[in-house]
Amino acid sequence: MNHLRRLYREDRGAEIAEAAAVLPLMFLILLGIFWFGQAFSIYGAITRAAQDGARAGALPYCTTCGNTNSYSTFRANAVSIVQNDLIASKLDPTKAQYPTPQPAVLSCIDGTAMACDSSASANFCVQGPIQLTRTAQGATGLCGVSVSMRYPFRFFLPFTSINKQTIWIAASARVRMENQ
Repeated sequence: MNHLRRLYREDRGAEIAEAAAVLPLMFLILLGIFWFGQAFSIYGAITRAAQDGARAGALPYCTTCGNTNSYSTFRANAVSIVQNDLIASKLDPTKAQYPTPQPAVLSCIDGTAMACDSSASANFCVQGPIQLTRTAQGATGLCGVSVSMRYPFRFFLPFTSINKQTIWIAASARVRMENQ
């Protein structure tokens, strides 16, 4: 009985037991910080790509001037810029997808709903010229270009509900078209 009382009061090795209980939780928190940081990095990269693409698509163009500058030329510029930005960020442009639901915008030309242009092989939505603002009388105000997409990201966070789950990170940008 005396021997059992002595073992009960003994505290050697308590630190090892406490470390064994705390270290897995601490490791899981550090792993979560890393994966959420990766997701935030991807969000920043695709947002910047969308902004640069919309800016490239908003360059001046003229549909009635009879020159070679058409909307398809500037759409191709926007697509090219977005693809280059994604590649520079070490992201695969083929993994990008159209946003769901697609952005609901109105055309600057005739005021009808404008869907994503799927004529190119790009996986992101370029819409333009779209109405950014309207006047009180319903006439077209500012016109612009919209670029939007979503990109997959897969978490690897063991013992959680988001382990090996794919989440879609969305990004979009709208830029006013230039007049000159």
